[in-house]
Amino acid sequence: MPRSTSDPSERIVIVGGGAGGLELASKLGRAHGRQHVTLVDSRPFHIWKPSLHEAAAGTLDIHQEGLSYLMLAHLNGFSFAQGRLDHVDRDRRRITVDAVNDAQGQEVLPRRELAYDTLVLALGSTSNFFNTPGAAEHAVTLDTTENAEQFRLTMLKTMAQVDLAKVRDPSARLDLVIVGGGATGVELAVELVEASHVVSAYGLPNFRAERDLAITLVEGAPRILSALPEKISVAATKRLTEMGIRVETSCRVSEVTDSTVRTADGREIPAQLCMWAAGIQGPALLADLGLPLNKLGQLEVNERLETPDPHVLALGDCCAAPWREGRTVPARAQAAHQEADYLAKKLTARLRHAAEPAEPYVYQDHGSLVSLGQDAGVGSLMGKLAGRGLFVSGTLARLMYMSLHLMHHKAVLGISRTASLALARLLMRRTRPRVKLH
Repeated sequence: MPRSTSDPSERIVIVGGGAGGLELASKLGRAHGRQHVTLVDSRPFHIWKPSLHEAAAGTLDIHQEGLSYLMLAHLNGFSFAQGRLDHVDRDRRRITVDAVNDAQGQEVLPRRELAYDTLVLALGSTSNFFNTPGAAEHAVTLDTTENAEQFRLTMLKTMAQVDLAKVRDPSARLDLVIVGGGATGVELAVELVEASHVVSAYGLPNFRAERDLAITLVEGAPRILSALPEKISVAATKRLTEMGIRVETSCRVSEVTDSTVRTADGREIPAQLCMWAAGIQGPALLADLGLPLNKLGQLEVNERLETPDPHVLALGDCCAAPWREGRTVPARAQAAHQEADYLAKKLTARLRHAAEPAEPYVYQDHGSLVSLGQDAGVGSLMGKLAGRGLFVSGTLARLMYMSLHLMHHKAVLGISRTASLALARLLMRRTRPRVKLH
């Protein structure tokens, strides 16, 4: 008969503390305890990845927003091991976690091995440059919190330089190109325009965002937000155009240099800064596992999120799970959340040596919401990446977008702590500038 309690020898190791990995670790930790569940991540704190565009614009402070993994582990009953995943030995069922050094290069945590009975890979994704010359060298991405913070600092520095240059050259301006018209590119463009107005009011007397900031959004498809219903795309394009953002569709980038973005039709777009948000691929480490990958370098998993190795599962952007009509589950936060729920049930059964759920994981598309600034948004609810849904826009869409972040916090912090955190942020906004200025 199946055991009613967890097997004390069963060990689950989850690598990747993004939305899906952290929610899975929290669910399993609360149910089974730290002796069974270990979360591994290279960073000491968690940031909800869909909010990285706000960190890049400075409207979100990663040092205040970040949630300590050690705190979350204590609250939710799992173990946390900090370090970058370096190697997976599937024969011995062990992973190697790299050493952690401080800013001066001193070793804080040694290189070490962790044993597992089930390994869950939730490594997320990295930017896909599609072999575009110069993109890796000259474009910035939003793959990590470090990328977002570096872009924010570079943006502030460049705005200050333009402010000084205006004294001797009235035509000086900041040219920024965002490659990729998906949700990340669109949200970042809007956030940067709004943030730049705030920054210019704090000590940049010669810089005027509406005059001195030129943002171009470049998209290879015929319209931005091409994966979403056309009505959303039209509304977003209208909003961007009204804000002075130049939108170039059906435009393929052929090269990125230190000062320009060159297009396939021979044009050159000035770019002191270039942000690449044009696509994703699986982390390079996955190629060393000896498991099948798709053309984007993502792990191929079946409808139960299993790889051919029964001891290795995957969720989130690092894997490609079957969906419908030959397509795979889209790389979206709601998919990672659903996959975490599914694997929590599956792994609970595995811990108890009970029969695992027979039903496959089926992605439920609950719609899409895109932030178009602090007081606006646009989206389609109840579904259908391809098909009809309930169209929402304006303040309602923005509030619903913000609620997604709170729902994630609720999953890892609980209702009372999430409510306290939301209230604290509201009060702090009265004593701080809306944009981080240092």
